[in-house]
Amino acid sequence: MIAALALAFVPLQDRAAVSGSPAERTGTSFPDLSAAIESAIAQAGDNRAELQRYLAHCRDSGDPHLAAAAEFVVANMPGHGFIEFELRDSRGEPHAFDALRHANLGDAQANWDALERDYGPVEFVRSRFDADLEHATAAFLVEQTEFALRAWRERPWARAIPFDVFCQWILPYRGSNEPLEAWRKPLYERASDPALGILDSADIREAAARVRADVDKRIGFNDLYYLHPTDQSYGQMCASRQGRCEDITNFAGYALRANAIPYAADYTPWWADRDNNHAWEVVLDASGRGNASLSNRAAKVYRKTFARQPNSILALRTERDSVPRWLDGDHYADVTEQYVATSRIELKLDVDPSAPQGIAYLCVFNGGEWRPIAWANAASGLATFDRMGRDVAYLPAWHVAERVVPAGLPFVLGKDGAVRELRPDDAHALALEVTSVRPATPDADSKRDLPLLRVEGGKSYELLVCAGEWRSVGRIAADQASVRFDKVPSNGLYWLVEQGSRKLERIFTLQGGKQVWY
Repeated sequence: MIAALALAFVPLQDRAAVSGSPAERTGTSFPDLSAAIESAIAQAGDNRAELQRYLAHCRDSGDPHLAAAAEFVVANMPGHGFIEFELRDSRGEPHAFDALRHANLGDAQANWDALERDYGPVEFVRSRFDADLEHATAAFLVEQTEFALRAWRERPWARAIPFDVFCQWILPYRGSNEPLEAWRKPLYERASDPALGILDSADIREAAARVRADVDKRIGFNDLYYLHPTDQSYGQMCASRQGRCEDITNFAGYALRANAIPYAADYTPWWADRDNNHAWEVVLDASGRGNASLSNRAAKVYRKTFARQPNSILALRTERDSVPRWLDGDHYADVTEQYVATSRIELKLDVDPSAPQGIAYLCVFNGGEWRPIAWANAASGLATFDRMGRDVAYLPAWHVAERVVPAGLPFVLGKDGAVRELRPDDAHALALEVTSVRPATPDADSKRDLPLLRVEGGKSYELLVCAGEWRSVGRIAADQASVRFDKVPSNGLYWLVEQGSRKLERIFTLQGGKQVWY
């Protein structure tokens, strides 16, 4: 449980005393969340008295917005909490591994590789979950809620923000699955320092830019945190002054929300044209919409939400369904269409007797594997996938016992929205000469380009083509800066892999004899 705070509640400004105050921006008619609140409190166990104390304080304040804000918080608390990860092998045995004890990512990766040589595949798994319902104190929740309202009422740029947008994008007290900590008061007070100039403008974009500039002075990116999946708390980030994109997004979100700037954490679970994933913060407008520039191609962009989403994958999931960890939840929304041109894709799927025919997935290729990134109801063997990003290679699949099982052939959704099925044609083989295995591509985290990766003489390469599963076309040792394969099936999705590599080479098609990367 987080440390209890002294119950020194912040007095709220008289709502009627300010022109354009929240009382004028919204009415005092709020949704009835009583059933959701009752359900949440029933899950709180020994901590239910803290939640009841929080609700009672806010309801007894005489401030309808404070009472409604508290009800929104409690109604949507289920599912939120602190998650701690540890490294385990395929037998479930834990292994001591701390990436931050290494000099750099290369050293940490070498230690990881040594563990896999000795124990087989290892991965981070969730070892601890501290539910907010069971650990958040009344004092913590009251301070977070009252300071959120105080900023909403006092910051000049917040006058146009309606109460529902405030609840969704300013009020939430956490960014992801980090340890609970009271960050709102110190960041509100910091932004009030005239030396930072944050309050010099009533324009929300200008204020957000100044808040973000201050954040950049306080925390920076360190790729070692790729192998440190447990999210840092506010205090930990203040001390370490570094983290991965998720940490930095959380820190920026704290600073923005503490000053009544609507903020969302958007992310793509897997890039569609390179390995890895990314998360970033977005300043939203008064309607709760917004986006940011993308460094790479995204098949899907999701937005974290504090509120539970009724149309999530959990509404489809049954006990027999296997759902990838990164899609398993009801606190995110699909905002892909706010970023890129999208299409609806309707598919007839290959049935796998071992797969529950309830949920089907579209996958992108990332980190040497097909990764599920979107889902659809497929109870009839037919599936419709909405809002899919274009200029992306996809594979339809089932998810069975943590494995991706192809449910059809790969295809490319073109820039114009046309679908091109990639069915390897052995009857019309071609000769293929390749000089590179990965294109140059931007890296949003390091803000540098990953270089073009060329074929090197003296190394061995295998060419594979995807017919649902990958199959080998052949292996060859390069005697110069290219490799040539004869009798390659045409109309394929190809992957040229260096022997012994980490399989981060990119997939490609052919157009006019040239590689087209995905």
